[in-house]
Amino acid sequence: MDEAKRELVAAWLTKAQHDLASARKLAGPPDPLLDTALYHCQQAAEKAVKGLLLFHDQDFEKTHDITDLLRLATPYAPQLNAFLALGELLTPYAVKFRYPGAVPEPQRAEYDQAQEAAEKLLSAVLGSLPLAVHPGLPPQLDPKAEQLT
Repeated sequence: MDEAKRELVAAWLTKAQHDLASARKLAGPPDPLLDTALYHCQQAAEKAVKGLLLFHDQDFEKTHDITDLLRLATPYAPQLNAFLALGELLTPYAVKFRYPGAVPEPQRAEYDQAQEAAEKLLSAVLGSLPLAVHPGLPPQLDPKAEQLT
C-alpha cells in the first residue's frame, strides 16, 4: 500500500477518534453540552466509515448520511450491514441540535445511546481494516500491510 494512502486513511480514523474523545469531554461534568457532544458522535461515525471507503478507493458523495455510507462500505466489509440501524440513529445528529429551533435539548440517555453507537461503529470499522492504517500505529506492525493494494 502506498504511504500517502495509508496516511490519509489513518488521518480520517484519527479525526474519528478525536470526535469521539471530544464528545466524551463535552458530555462530562461539571457542565455537559449534550447537543454538541451528540454532533461529535455523529461525526466520529461518519469519518470512520469515510476512512474505510477511502481505504478501498470507493468514491462517495459529500454527505452526512451514515446509513448511505455504510451501504457503500458493505461490499468491502459485509459485517457493517449489521450497523445500518446505528447509522440511522446517528445521522440526524449532524444537524438536529446544531441550530436554534423547536427541538428540545437532548437528555443524558439520548447521548449515552449515541456514544455507544459511535463507539461500536468505530470499533467495527477499525476491525475491518489492517493495523497499518490504524491511528498511531506504524505500518510495520501489520504483517499483511505489504499484501494490500
